[in-house]
Amino acid sequence: MERRFLTLTDVSEILNVTMAQTKALVRSGDLPAIKIGGRGAWRVEQSELEAYIQRMYEQTREFISRDEDSRPHT
Repeated sequence: MERRFLTLTDVSEILNVTMAQTKALVRSGDLPAIKIGGRGAWRVEQSELEAYIQRMYEQTREFISRDEDSRPHT
């Protein structure tokens, strides 16, 4: 069974970014998260992470289509 919520550590590993970058995404609201429990542990819903990833793909496609020079060279 797939987990519904991920820790920020999980998100960092999935995106292959630092914990600081993950926290910045949450703080900015770019990656929606919830704070739960007495200690305020952050959790990101799997569907929100997938939606974020899809938004980043779309933004990248738009960026590339606007700036032909930004296309990767092979």
